[in-house]
Amino acid sequence: MTDQSVTKRMSEHTATEPRWRRLPEERPKQILDAALAVFAERGLAAARLEDIAKLAGVSKGTIYLYFANKEELFRGVVRSTVIEFIERGEAAFEQDRDPMRALDLWMEGHWTWIRSSTFPAMHRLVNSELRDFPDLAAFYATEVVGRAQRLVREILERGMETGVFRRMDANVASRMLSALFVTHGTWYHQKNSFKSIANIPEGALLAQIRDFFLHAMRPEDGRVSPLANT
Repeated sequence: MTDQSVTKRMSEHTATEPRWRRLPEERPKQILDAALAVFAERGLAAARLEDIAKLAGVSKGTIYLYFANKEELFRGVVRSTVIEFIERGEAAFEQDRDPMRALDLWMEGHWTWIRSSTFPAMHRLVNSELRDFPDLAAFYATEVVGRAQRLVREILERGMETGVFRRMDANVASRMLSALFVTHGTWYHQKNSFKSIANIPEGALLAQIRDFFLHAMRPEDGRVSPLANT
């Protein structure tokens, strides 16, 4: 992305979203949305609070009312996107401990997140820039990667206990499932390069991931324990 594209987005935002129409309670979201756009186009290191403020239609000082610095803005972006998705998965599993339903809900939600425009921007930032921001790298590793894998591990362990899934290392299984989604997410957003999936409907791709993983997790004798339905 170029500086001209950021400037264009700023001018379009100013033209369509007059400052006086914005309510104070809307400002944090507007700032986070602008931060994500600027982070995605310029990268975390090169992003400037001045540009984020301009795109959000607020003063730079207003940003400091909500976020102490650029690093806190990044944490806010992560919390309002991927962590909110993880929290929904955790809440759903708390309400319904059925491992198959929980896994299906997780995969459907994960696929929605993977296909969002936020995913490629976040994926690029995490893989190309967080090594220069060790505190943010640790935050992402703990609050996103670790938390998501812990939830999936708990779902899979529940399935192993009830005979839905074969007994194996749940850490390995959760990592394999994550790899399936991240890889397909990368391909999904680069269909010109990965033409093998270019013409496969989105629902069919998810069904293929699900089918592959569930076959890998099928009980050794191919039969589901009677406990699976309790």
